[in-house]
Amino acid sequence: MQYKKILTAICMSSALLCVVGCGASSNTAKATENNAAKPQATASSTNVNVKDELVLIKGGKFIMGSPDSEAWRSKDENQHEVTVGNFYLSKYEVKQSDYEALMHKNPSEFKGAKLPVESITWFDAIAYCNELSKKEGLTPVYKIDGTNVTWDLSANGYRLPTEAEWEYACRAGTKTPFYTPHSITPKECNYYGHYPYEIEGNYFNSGSMQTQPGEYRERTVNVDSFEPNPFGLYNMHGNVGEWVWDFYAPYAKSQNSIGPNEGTMKVYRGGAWNDFGKHLRSAYRAAHNADMSSFGVGFRVARNAEPGKDSLTSTLVKKNLNKSKVLLAYYSWGGTTEGVAQKIAGHVNADVFEIKMQVPYSNSYHTVLDEAQIAQRQDARPPLSTHVKDMSQYDVILLGYPNWWASIPMPIATFLEEYDFKGKTVIPFCSNGGGRFGQSITTIAKLIPDATIGQGLTVHYSGGSSLPSDIDKWLDANGVKIN
Repeated sequence: MQYKKILTAICMSSALLCVVGCGASSNTAKATENNAAKPQATASSTNVNVKDELVLIKGGKFIMGSPDSEAWRSKDENQHEVTVGNFYLSKYEVKQSDYEALMHKNPSEFKGAKLPVESITWFDAIAYCNELSKKEGLTPVYKIDGTNVTWDLSANGYRLPTEAEWEYACRAGTKTPFYTPHSITPKECNYYGHYPYEIEGNYFNSGSMQTQPGEYRERTVNVDSFEPNPFGLYNMHGNVGEWVWDFYAPYAKSQNSIGPNEGTMKVYRGGAWNDFGKHLRSAYRAAHNADMSSFGVGFRVARNAEPGKDSLTSTLVKKNLNKSKVLLAYYSWGGTTEGVAQKIAGHVNADVFEIKMQVPYSNSYHTVLDEAQIAQRQDARPPLSTHVKDMSQYDVILLGYPNWWASIPMPIATFLEEYDFKGKTVIPFCSNGGGRFGQSITTIAKLIPDATIGQGLTVHYSGGSSLPSDIDKWLDANGVKIN
């Protein structure tokens, strides 16, 4: 059956769908508009016997993506109408006690029985769904053959939600950036609360904002924390990002798209404990390598409400890469990232290249904050004064930058778009003041989709006494030869 035909069956039958070195918005709609024409969710079941923790989400049509007027929207959030069928979704992110009991391991960085499991790959999440199905006497949804995963649409077991299902459930009938009628606050979800939605433009005058900076907890919280959204779902914004079924790609022009059937990156949604408010928006799309984990990514489970038909196969594209020739490229504003790059250079045989702007940012800390956020908001590409003579000779690029406003400095975007990275491995390292990578790795991956993104290294400011061993572990994990 053609992919498009399968996709239609999914939709209609049932199953679908901190600053440098480290937002109350004019785009926030009124509460009455925010909650207009709200679809329904209920804990009652159709003909499926489900746990109390699962909520029946009654399907319908909705506009997926964000309007052009939404602050900090990404180019890959183009609005399109999607139809989802009825499905079940867990009220909670999968907690560590359940994951450990079933999988006999707990890779999470932050340990706690009721904390969400994190630091797991997309494949780990798929395997858990199958094991939970078996435990409860249900038909496993996924057939796993190496890196190929086939989804049996008729199976009654546990699965990941699709990207469309996830956004539909998160929005719960709303059309605004968050499911709340205002910009979401640190009292309502767990994120880098010092940087609520749209603070970037009000950093030195946040007193005028409707949503004020608040607590940054610097870790995950229990899965039943805060009030649920209108559908009864907890932590759809923040705490951990959540894996979904789909490979990442720009939305297709056709309706009901769930992405291509092959790729290297899977989508995760919702934002995490270390993300800024702008990255918690209902429409924001994050992506990560399907076979890599992150301290900010977990998942929640879904089930069909009625059986679907046929199957859908997900094929992970893997590249056999030569990692013999290495370029260490970095952008540094105040010298912190440069210091980290110099330390890395002592551990690996690499050519070193500094990314420099034709017109550098201001030397003033306050001024550069404004310049950096304005450049990000405009998606600017500042011209560079330095250029790699022959990028084709390099197999691996160790790419360094400071975490600016939870993303990359825009000279990095200029650098990435100047060369052909197809078939290359780009391995990020990032200096930060507490937000770790923010969403910088997702941003890099979207800019160079034909490259392989390696496991990143996050360095708090200039690093501590463990930095030399951290560098060696990072290089070894990425298969890069250490001096």
